[in-house]
Amino acid sequence: MSGQRLPGYRFPLAVIGDAVWLYHRFTLSDRDVEELLLERVVTLTRESIRTWCINFGDLLAQGLRHREPRRGSRWHLDEMRVDVGGVKHWLWRAVDEYGAVLDVLLQAHRHTEAARSFFQRLLGEYDVPEVIHTDKLRSYGAALRELPVLHAVEHVQVVSTARCNNLIEQSHRPTRRQERQLRGFRSRKRAQGFLNLHAHLANLHHSARSTVPARPRRLHQQAAFKTWQETIQQVA
Repeated sequence: MSGQRLPGYRFPLAVIGDAVWLYHRFTLSDRDVEELLLERVVTLTRESIRTWCINFGDLLAQGLRHREPRRGSRWHLDEMRVDVGGVKHWLWRAVDEYGAVLDVLLQAHRHTEAARSFFQRLLGEYDVPEVIHTDKLRSYGAALRELPVLHAVEHVQVVSTARCNNLIEQSHRPTRRQERQLRGFRSRKRAQGFLNLHAHLANLHHSARSTVPARPRRLHQQAAFKTWQETIQQVA
């Protein structure tokens, strides 16, 4: 099989990239990906796919993040329950006003300390926003009061079903679908790694919606494919 190979890997980067992309881009299990690649006459095991996703997930997520455009100045934050190994956790997610995911963070709690940790993580990557939208969870307000850099930021609290918070609600749906497909996440570290790459791949294909005319949608997808290939080559 031709193509660039990494030391210690039998399959070329093109196959590894396709497997990881399929697994994170669509609601597929590693068994589904194995079958799709078999149809392309690529014979591998589910264990290979799982190993590739673990070994390359963080590198690919970082590569995609560095290639993302400048994000908006309005943050929408929310948290949802996720079971990891049968234990309740909270997935904290932030998106901008255009629906692009800023960051995701899996934590054991949703108290003030957890909210502050998420804000600090966001501030480490992005400029101070103009407005922050959250639900009525009191931990957000308490965390904002503890961070002087955010004191001047407008804080808008809405109920989770409010129209202005639809962006974050919509962003949670792919995670819910994948969680059901995988029958729950097994470990916190593995779940965080999966969700990081899952979010940045969603950003990469963000404009590929049915409401966008066919030609610009195809052009956007072609640009996304090119960016993914560049990201894959970066790990070589």
